Amino acid sequence: MPAQIPLIGERFPTLTVQTTVGTKKLPDDYAGKWFILFSHPGDFTPVCTTEFYAFANRYEDFKSLGVELIGLSVDSVPSHIEWINWIKQNLGIEIPFPIIADPRGVVAEQLGMIQAQSPTAAVRAVFIVNSQGIIRTIIYYPLELGRNIDEILRAVKALQVIEREKVALPANWPNNEVVGENAIVPTASTIQEAQSRLTQYKGFSWWLTYKPVPLEDVQVAAKFLERASRKPPALTKKQK
Repeated sequence: MPAQIPLIGERFPTLTVQTTVGTKKLPDDYAGKWFILFSHPGDFTPVCTTEFYAFANRYEDFKSLGVELIGLSVDSVPSHIEWINWIKQNLGIEIPFPIIADPRGVVAEQLGMIQAQSPTAAVRAVFIVNSQGIIRTIIYYPLELGRNIDEILRAVKALQVIEREKVALPANWPNNEVVGENAIVPTASTIQEAQSRLTQYKGFSWWLTYKPVPLEDVQVAAKFLERASRKPPALTKKQK
């Protein structure tokens, strides 16, 4: 791994990459938009195929949040093209987002996607980048474990609420056991603020107060959690 990989709170590194839709420059080509870059170990592999189906199946949800998707693996553009064609023909869904070709593993190495589990395949990394090109979340999954795509959607929605409302959000938001669907008010920074907190907001102590989140935001995030807990109908092999 490189000596220093990108960190949460830093600007996403400037990269020129080859993709299934041509050359892209990151993060500049997504200026003013949120984007998610996610890696997968390899084309024509079972877990990755299920993930790409799930990302594509939720593409409109990402678009509704103003988020663009871009995939990556240490495969070539022709391999990506053949794989997404196979997915369309056999699973009946289009892959509507670009995939970075990184056959030498240069980009994966720079982003910390090549880890001890495999010297040649990228682990399942997720970079959530905001509209200013700042990395807001990094998630790593091992090769064997597919990601929960609805949780990634929930995380994006939560991050957007955090940035807009200048709040923090609790565990399992919006289904938290302590403060419910509410947002946590940032901790007071002065004695005067601490003394007035419980007169301004509901809470358990001056350092644990909360306030409402717009209902629309709560409903969107709750939809993602509800879908994640619901068993979908089984997909049958597409009849040719």
